[in-house]
Amino acid sequence: MDTSNTPAAGDTPATDRSDRRRVLRAFNLSLGFVLLLVALFALQQTGWDWRPWAVGPHDTGGLLGLLGAPLLHGSIEHLAANATALLILGALAGSVYPKATVRALPLLWLGSGIGAWMLGEPGSHHLGASGVTHGLMFLVLGLGLLRRDRAAIAAGMIGVLFYGGMVMTVLPHEPGVSWQSHMGGAAAGVIAALLFRNADPLAPRKRYSWEDEDEEDDADAPLADAELEPPSPGQVPVLWQPREGRDYEVVVQLRPRPRRDPS
Repeated sequence: MDTSNTPAAGDTPATDRSDRRRVLRAFNLSLGFVLLLVALFALQQTGWDWRPWAVGPHDTGGLLGLLGAPLLHGSIEHLAANATALLILGALAGSVYPKATVRALPLLWLGSGIGAWMLGEPGSHHLGASGVTHGLMFLVLGLGLLRRDRAAIAAGMIGVLFYGGMVMTVLPHEPGVSWQSHMGGAAAGVIAALLFRNADPLAPRKRYSWEDEDEEDDADAPLADAELEPPSPGQVPVLWQPREGRDYEVVVQLRPRPRRDPS
């Protein structure tokens, strides 16, 4: 049977349009945030003093960076790396888990700053959206492991394919890179996955034509078994007749064995 042109159950034009709108909306929101980062980076180049808005570890004045640090970047390379990760991971998480992602973002934002404030060296300044990107990566990975439906597993595999190296960058690996904010964002992503794993309903499972064929075969199976089932004793035709005057039937007449003369 040719099923190449047979639409799967749940795979309707309305569902396709809804999926496209959800992916496009998540990508546009991620792109809008990236454009905001570009605008703020351009403002930094004008001589604006950004240091009060960076995270200052173990300093109460540095707590302001919990809000402003993810919006600032130290170089164009720093900005480009985070912008690419935000576009990919933001679109991925926002399209597969729109509700969970919206609820998780404040945790990821604050978690990256808290990690830098608690674990960073005094006198240093931590800035950049890399803690948020690590949070998105661990959110997608955590939801894939917890939910384990088709969309969740696919999203987790895509996230690992592009940014699986983030699993290692939560540890010290390069001078000048804030692994502390990476660890804080990753921890917040895992917590958010645990908290919001049921925020988004499961997508309707697509049904394929070959599954209907299997069910039809299963429905025919009892008929085939019934044909092979031996008939009950009452249905077996009688091949003998009762003797006249007897109230029982004789199947095989037994005759006594003749006795041998011992002599």
